[in-house]
Amino acid sequence: MTLARLAIATRGSALALWQAEHTRARLIATQPGLAVELVTLTTQGDRILDVALAQIGGKALFVKEIEQALLDGRAQVAVHSMKDLPAELAPGLILAAVSTREDPRDALVSRFGTLDALPRGAVVGTSSLRRQCQLLAARPDLQIKLLRGNVPTRVRKLDDGEYDAIVLAAAGLTRLGLAARITEHLPVERCLPAVAQGVLAIETRADDAATQALVRAALHDAREEPRIVAERAFLARMGGSCQTPLAAHATWAGDELSLAALCGTPDGTRVLRSEARGSAGDAVALGEAAADRLLADGAAAIVAACSAAAHP
Repeated sequence: MTLARLAIATRGSALALWQAEHTRARLIATQPGLAVELVTLTTQGDRILDVALAQIGGKALFVKEIEQALLDGRAQVAVHSMKDLPAELAPGLILAAVSTREDPRDALVSRFGTLDALPRGAVVGTSSLRRQCQLLAARPDLQIKLLRGNVPTRVRKLDDGEYDAIVLAAAGLTRLGLAARITEHLPVERCLPAVAQGVLAIETRADDAATQALVRAALHDAREEPRIVAERAFLARMGGSCQTPLAAHATWAGDELSLAALCGTPDGTRVLRSEARGSAGDAVALGEAAADRLLADGAAAIVAACSAAAHP
């Protein structure tokens, strides 16, 4: 079945609109003549900017309104930063395609250059407990200050002197033409990325086979898929909560997948790591194995403590 038109649901931030426009261009290139409109929505995560996400429901707050647009028929496609997508999708929806991964690393933007060059007690902005945990593990002297807003807003807050440095995803900065602002790409060994960082997620209704076929032809990266499956299986096994610092990053090791995973305390005083390696066909088991090792090593207690702190 050839589609004549479809609508893409997206947030209205600069990065979200870049992602939606990129998706639209790929769809039209795959099926010339296709009419594609954008349905721009404001999510609860966009409206509440003065509170840490972990305290108000996590990154799922960026997704709910977008998914509802799919379910009620206002849109046929939703585009997300994959790292914002909860471990479990809303009933009736599926992940139809995953994009090729942009640079997965975290990026430091600072007047002082590198993380090691920051003065003692420097103020570093982030909204991520995962980043906070790993930054404090490396530099316990740092002051971590909440940083919310879209990417240009965050960079402007740095320029206005509210922070000595900020940490953002390198992929987002690159996509918005701000790669020159990066003063250090943080190595994954020092700051393990969020699950699926740098990947776009294309979501559709489970019963919309025609749209699924089109988005897979236009955007899906089959070699990326097993990496995503392993990372998201880890997240699901760990509980998938933004209240706990969690990270996982899968890479190809020959014909096998190698998964590095992390769970830590928000203050960085305890950081647990695990690794798992195996067949891409066993990607789910690989992610679950990495999670099980962390849980057995003490991550279960960290997850429980973080949940209790978020819901006293």
